[in-house]
Amino acid sequence: MEKILRRIARVGVVSEPAPGPDPALRAAAQRLDGVILQRLGRALAIRHVDAGSCNGCELEIHALGNPYYNLEGLGIKFVASPRHADLLLVTGPVTRNMEQALRRTYEAMPAPKLVVAVGDCGCTGGIFGESYASLGRVANVLPVDVAVPGCPPRPLALLQAILTAVTADRRSSPA
Repeated sequence: MEKILRRIARVGVVSEPAPGPDPALRAAAQRLDGVILQRLGRALAIRHVDAGSCNGCELEIHALGNPYYNLEGLGIKFVASPRHADLLLVTGPVTRNMEQALRRTYEAMPAPKLVVAVGDCGCTGGIFGESYASLGRVANVLPVDVAVPGCPPRPLALLQAILTAVTADRRSSPA
């Protein structure tokens, strides 16, 4: 044990320094927090559905929960039930096996229904396209408000897409 402690003392800290504050992230976060409270009066509830992705986009979505992005601190939370969701976040091309589940999730959401397609697969069908097993992009199945390209998109791009969806909600006004 003594040998290990001496080696630790000799080598020192080998990790990289923590990143500095990102002004673009801070500005987007402040705008998002204000818009959510103004539009909803409460936290924004997001339901995430993986419609057939490779999980690259999910890793970036999970990164939004770390202390650097602090999604919960911005008044945004993920919910398990679509009945509590304000926004549907869909990743991957819509496989034929997930079409009905995705439609049911969308139909279970209360109005106004916001949909964000995440990643190249969600926006265009990606490398999978349309085939016997895939319906392609999310817009082929549901009306999409915002599309976030990238393979996978960065967490800041996801935050900006959520902000765009909440601010540019065209279906929120009662008809």
